[in-house]
Amino acid sequence: MSLNHQNYLSKKAMDLEPSGIRKFFDVAASMEGVISLGVGEPDFITPWNIREVAIEALQDGYTSYTANAGLLELRQEISAYLQRKFHVAYQAENQVIVTVGASQSLDLAFRAILNPDDEVLIIEPAFVSYASLVTMAGGKPIRIATKEENGFKVTPEQIEASITDKTKAILLCSPNNPTGTCLNKDELTAIARVVEKHDLLVVSDEIYAELAYDQEYTSFAAIPGMYERTILINGFSKGFAMTGWRLGFLTAPSEFISVMIKIYQYTTMCAPYMLQLGAIEALRNSSDQVEKMKQNYWRRRNFIVQSLNKIGLECHTPGGAFYVFPSIKKTGLTSEQFAEGLLHQEKVAVVPGNAFGASGEGYIRCSYATSIDQLQEAMNRIERFIVSLEVKESNHFKQAK
Repeated sequence: MSLNHQNYLSKKAMDLEPSGIRKFFDVAASMEGVISLGVGEPDFITPWNIREVAIEALQDGYTSYTANAGLLELRQEISAYLQRKFHVAYQAENQVIVTVGASQSLDLAFRAILNPDDEVLIIEPAFVSYASLVTMAGGKPIRIATKEENGFKVTPEQIEASITDKTKAILLCSPNNPTGTCLNKDELTAIARVVEKHDLLVVSDEIYAELAYDQEYTSFAAIPGMYERTILINGFSKGFAMTGWRLGFLTAPSEFISVMIKIYQYTTMCAPYMLQLGAIEALRNSSDQVEKMKQNYWRRRNFIVQSLNKIGLECHTPGGAFYVFPSIKKTGLTSEQFAEGLLHQEKVAVVPGNAFGASGEGYIRCSYATSIDQLQEAMNRIERFIVSLEVKESNHFKQAK
């Protein structure tokens, strides 16, 4: 008798939506000559000094486990880095965990704080994993939609209107993926007053903190009164061009860390030893390379925003990260129709905006983590695609007459 495997699977796991990013780019990866403005990954190679340290560590036999929370030396460097860059102070011994990517930091945070049916407010458009991570931890994601006319910034009034007696936390991401929106100190302070009023926690995803362009970056934990309420998520993937290294970290009051470390012991053990040594080098001696990459992204941002607006796809100027989120509403197509048509007709891969929540419908996400030459060619192809849509619409109108 044939076994029905679905009867043995977790309903919660089966009900999870597949990543709207990966699902789409599986198709793009099978095509020749595609320019990808899709997956959020730096096009820069990890700086050589960081790679060299990891290579030498492997050659020297640093292949054992480390402490669950990570090498103390690395945690000390993380603490010093956060104090130096963002003016927040954490104790290396009991307030820092080195994780296998910032995604795992988020997973640990939600598993540690959520009880069944606790609600987490998620500001949309939002990174594809947020709602699923909350669900897997037993919580309930509550989505708050932002609008383009407000720069995709959430307001304190929107947050307050979404709070119930089951609300446990708010998840913030600034600079935001996919919109690039960056909240300033005054905006974060206004949110903090709502957090304090309703006795909430904040999980602050600050993975793009190194890539804030137009203002000094403010960590949510640095807002007065928020240090004790914040679980700060960060890592090496974006700012240091270390995506494949899978190294992140989280910092929080020690009471949270003591619970998270128990979960970590039973799920992962620790991040790889030799890669942690590379991360120490990244924090100590790579600020110049990080700044050069940031300046490159800044120039690309200005180019792609100007180009998209010129060809008629209205696009706000993002304050950070390496994404733009232009509107495609004028075309009359859905986000998926636009992205699929652009991919098959002009071989440019972008992410449909609805992959980031219902409020992303009518938009696409374009990553500018690629060379100016590639961006120029992609803009030419997108313009051709727009023109072809206008020609089809004109012909349709003539036929209708």
